[in-house]
Amino acid sequence: MSAPVAFSAAGTGGSGARGGGARPKLEHAYLELRTPPPGGGLTPGGPCGRIDFQFNPKELSLTKAAAWKRTPAKGAKSAGPPEYQGPQPSKLTVEMFFDASDTHDTRVVTSVERLFACCVPTDETRQQQRSSPPWVVFHWGGLTGFPGYVSQVQVKYTLFTTSGVPIRAVCQVTMEEISGETPGQNPTSGALHARRVHRVQTGDTLAHLAWREYGDPTVWRVIAEANDIDDPMRLTNGRELLLPALDELDRLRDPDGPYDDDTVGR
Repeated sequence: MSAPVAFSAAGTGGSGARGGGARPKLEHAYLELRTPPPGGGLTPGGPCGRIDFQFNPKELSLTKAAAWKRTPAKGAKSAGPPEYQGPQPSKLTVEMFFDASDTHDTRVVTSVERLFACCVPTDETRQQQRSSPPWVVFHWGGLTGFPGYVSQVQVKYTLFTTSGVPIRAVCQVTMEEISGETPGQNPTSGALHARRVHRVQTGDTLAHLAWREYGDPTVWRVIAEANDIDDPMRLTNGRELLLPALDELDRLRDPDGPYDDDTVGR
């Protein structure tokens, strides 16, 4: 059984100033490419590229499914109760629109080829005889998806130059959650997490932000990990920090992480 959910882009705000009538900052969606983990692990490596959306999507379609099994009983008048077999990988489908009608260059073809390359093993994994395409994570401002892979790219070219070069394309991209559960993963894995964005101001500390956002100053480690902060004592004014959603905390919390409670002041 599957449960498809469509997320409309209407009303999605940026991370700009909220007061004084200032316009919110426009956040562009992108696919982050991650290095496949060695040895068939479930934790992706570092970023190895990104594919930017030329235009933000109008909607996102997310499907979460569960596997059930019925064992028929010979001679029974009705079917027996189903047995839960476990969750199936989540799927995220998004539309990407590319247009070069103003320049008539080849950027549409280049963007489509990069999407197709997400379905092909990387050179590094071929050489190591463990063929794997790059892993991907969908990002859009404070919204982030699950680590997965591109299972399908469907492209429709709708406009061409007089010489036959495609200059407009609509792409349906389907990403599937990597199978298996990583340590600390909660049962809601595979969902899109809405993260709030905070702009650092004078006097801000990670511990203070954690206390104000979650009511627990020790959660500052999660904020540091989510933003790749190596030195929690040095926060640059104006920097935008992603604050993970509440349902992400248990999954992201790492009591054995690289930080110690005494590292940051409260």
